[in-house]
Amino acid sequence: MRAFVTGGTGFIGANVVRALLEAGFEVRALVRPTSQLTNLQGLEVELVRGDVLDLASLRRGMAGCQVVFHVAALYSFWVRPRGLIYQVNVDGTRQVLQAAGELGVERVVYTSSVAALGLGTREQPADETTPVHPAHIIGDYKRSKYLAQQVALKFARNGLPVVIVNPSYPVGPYDIKPTPSGKLVQDFLARRMPAYVDTGLNVVAVEDVARGHLLALQRGREGECYILGGENITMKELLQILSEITGLPAPRLRLPYWPLLGLSYLNVAWCRLSGGTPRMTPDTLRMSRHYMYYSSGKAERELGYSFRPAREALAGAVEWFRGREAG
Repeated sequence: MRAFVTGGTGFIGANVVRALLEAGFEVRALVRPTSQLTNLQGLEVELVRGDVLDLASLRRGMAGCQVVFHVAALYSFWVRPRGLIYQVNVDGTRQVLQAAGELGVERVVYTSSVAALGLGTREQPADETTPVHPAHIIGDYKRSKYLAQQVALKFARNGLPVVIVNPSYPVGPYDIKPTPSGKLVQDFLARRMPAYVDTGLNVVAVEDVARGHLLALQRGREGECYILGGENITMKELLQILSEITGLPAPRLRLPYWPLLGLSYLNVAWCRLSGGTPRMTPDTLRMSRHYMYYSSGKAERELGYSFRPAREALAGAVEWFRGREAG
């Protein structure tokens, strides 16, 4: 069986490609002319030049493929111009699903995000049925992923055989940019985290997320969403685990929210003038006020999904980042 993959050069996509190859699939990957191909080097993957915003290239790439994995997305909390993240995440998803429908593929697995779902609490983690409160759709990334998921659900209602997966906070190998989740690990290793904020995250090994994509293909119900998450831990616990793995000290200073919010506005203003990338933005700080805890119970029950502990996921990320620096 041949699978067409968008975003195969990226973090989650590169792991999905490897999971597909290990399962015996032939893989055809869409790559932009400017894509960095490091994550696909040495793999038996057919490359097709194109873009998720170029319908003709999508049709060309999908021709002869039975299944599609639409993994490509902009995962960033600072994209300029701002409209680009909506073009890639929303319009790109619409184009991919349109091409899949025209070509009559057997099934599409669309990589959404827990960012498109509602927020739970520390005591009651969110699941796929948690209502989405408009006030909790903070920032362009979350808004774009929410809108893109609505596009996918509409295609499903109109008969496209699409299954949606919602990864949480993945860490692990092939995070070459890195993504915001990988940047946290990288900053810890570089001793660039003198303090932390009071928040909580659902940490998952990216290899488990990739395996969850294949399970969604095989066992997922069309038009349904499945959280591919891991272990819920506080930021303090995450940093303590990283300290135990690496031997580096964990920051002890917890910073208050309001002074940081003011600093974040100054940081953003400076970056707009200098062309740099802010280390923190008002949106990321507003998100940190919520404990982003999720339950993968539905995926466990229906797909047979499982995940390794956060410690193991973080250890894998540390090993990969350190190996990359050494190499």
